[in-house]
Amino acid sequence: MRQIVLDTETTGLETTQGHRIIEIGCVELFNRRLTGRHYHQYINPEREVDAGAFQVHGISNEMLADKPKFAQIADEFMAFVGDADLIIHNAAFDIGFINAEFARLTPRPATIETNRTVIDSLLLARAKHPGQKNNLDALCKRYGVDNSQRDLHGALLDAEILADVYLLMTGGQTALSLGGNQSSNKDSSAAVSEIRRLPATRKPLPVLIASAEELVSHEAKLAAIDKSSGGNCIWLKEAILDAQVSV
Repeated sequence: MRQIVLDTETTGLETTQGHRIIEIGCVELFNRRLTGRHYHQYINPEREVDAGAFQVHGISNEMLADKPKFAQIADEFMAFVGDADLIIHNAAFDIGFINAEFARLTPRPATIETNRTVIDSLLLARAKHPGQKNNLDALCKRYGVDNSQRDLHGALLDAEILADVYLLMTGGQTALSLGGNQSSNKDSSAAVSEIRRLPATRKPLPVLIASAEELVSHEAKLAAIDKSSGGNCIWLKEAILDAQVSV
């Protein structure tokens, strides 16, 4: 199963006010593993960046002046996405901006969500952690993901962080490979040099192993549960069977 974790940065908050995409960042997952392939592009929005937006992402009008327009990168972007499902934090925002860009193209392509599933990690987080903060920084803290380099928002950096968070939030994975050098972007070396990325050598997530004393205590607790249920604890029987099969 191929999935694309996607993030954008924009000139402002509302497409109805003519705001545009200025950066797209994507990382690829295949069967819940990061492949190391990514897509990254800065875009000339053909308008000014709002002061408030600049405070968030730090991308200036001068920096975007010589970048390609969206129409020039649309085919390359969609070729990378292909038929993969999308994972986006607060998906309505990014989807709305991408579709607004599509609406300016001739011929006009189908909306980005057509024939693919869009997974909104913000909605997943709210369902899993109701009543708590579920922005990306809060989720990084909750799941132990290093976001120490995230002084400002950046589309590719945020997509990489979100990939880690999503995999941990939905069950984890056995290998992280954010350090891959592959890219579908012709100008990948220039793109990577313009952003701050998580180092491939960053400290791995901790794996806690039960001590001998904790295992003995665990077995005693299970025995007590089994005794109190008169040997009729269904989930305990299933757990014992699973353990015997795995051995």
